[in-house]
Amino acid sequence: MKKLIKLLFLNVLLISPIFAKDVADTLVELQNNINIVWTATAAFLVFFMQAGFALVESGFTRAKNTVNIMMKNLMDFSIGTVFFYFIGFGLMFGATNGFMGTTNFAISGKTLNDADWIWIFLFFQTVFAGTAATIVSGAIAERTKFSGYLIYSVFICAFIYPIFGSWAWGGLLDGGGWLEKLGFLDFAGSTVVHSIGGWLALAGAIILGPRIGKFGRDGKDKAIPGHNIALAALGVFILWFGWFGFNSGSTTLGNGNIGRIAVITNMSAAGGAIAAMFTAWFVIGKPDGSMALNGTLAGLVGITAGCDVVSPAGALMIGLMSGVLVVFSVLFIDKKLKIDDPVGAVSVHGVCGAFGTLAVGFFALDNGLLYGGGGRQLLIQTIGVVVAFIWAFGLGLVLFYIVKITIGLRVSKDEELRGLDIGEHGMEAYDGFQIFTTQ
Repeated sequence: MKKLIKLLFLNVLLISPIFAKDVADTLVELQNNINIVWTATAAFLVFFMQAGFALVESGFTRAKNTVNIMMKNLMDFSIGTVFFYFIGFGLMFGATNGFMGTTNFAISGKTLNDADWIWIFLFFQTVFAGTAATIVSGAIAERTKFSGYLIYSVFICAFIYPIFGSWAWGGLLDGGGWLEKLGFLDFAGSTVVHSIGGWLALAGAIILGPRIGKFGRDGKDKAIPGHNIALAALGVFILWFGWFGFNSGSTTLGNGNIGRIAVITNMSAAGGAIAAMFTAWFVIGKPDGSMALNGTLAGLVGITAGCDVVSPAGALMIGLMSGVLVVFSVLFIDKKLKIDDPVGAVSVHGVCGAFGTLAVGFFALDNGLLYGGGGRQLLIQTIGVVVAFIWAFGLGLVLFYIVKITIGLRVSKDEELRGLDIGEHGMEAYDGFQIFTTQ
């Protein structure tokens, strides 16, 4: 009997390490699968934001350009998907940040070693690239040639966005950018995605010039109301919903941090909406609906950089300040700079994206200026913001000017007055209800 017990004991000792190893391997595989499923879910939410952008832009513009807006939002993501796969992804995350070769997705070293993860990482980054591209369409709406729009969508997703992204996020895969090595913090893309898109939008609006009727002979701006604020509001709610994938999904980990980032994201969005409403009420005299909607987006953009390092109270402050900032920015760009941005894209994404990135230097719990961390992080954040502006705005001016003098960037006067739906696409969004104006 003693021999039998001794034999069983020896067998347990021999089997236990093997069993423990199997359990550990199973737990690791389970966690990897949870990470993949969560990141996939978040990526699907971010993709749905394309619908939000399409609705916001169409609602804030005139009915005669609705088909054109929808087509642009469809095609910038479609074109971005293809060119980001073949060129942009490698430039952004490759080991050498080069062109194709070792940096190409298809032959990346990590592709071979972790195939399941790399596929969803690619898709997650693709929907981010699509967001950067689609931001531009709102600022240049109602007067841009469709062919010109297609050309610059290629360059944004293939080169401009990925190169800056490699400087800030390259270390997420095989690369390692100089900005992230400095300590630049932009968790989900206030600058990498939104400011890059916003500064490109600013360049496009400047090169294009204002819509016919936007500014009178005396130089004063004239309001050109959007045709459907209900559509715009629905778009904002869709974007708010998708932003939980945008920010919480950037963890790429299925763990408890998802809930914290969601709360922080939501707090800033709410603060942005409230602050923009009251600011517009005070400045304009009415609680303007379009300003409140853009305030919501401003709060979301503002918190995107620091949603992993600030507190809920800090998020509320960032949202409140973003909501105030976006109102004054929209009015300043419109009335003082005389730049026609039909949806406020430059203010929401460019200005508030830059502010949100700088806010990390103040509100980060570990090293923010308001928490005793000194000014080093704020200095690094400032460098990142300035570099993003020089890179995106500078290249944007060059890109839009080249398109303008080659295939053309702006439609004819008659086509603009009649509407791009008829002139560019030969159809109407609201068949039988179209009303042409000379506005």
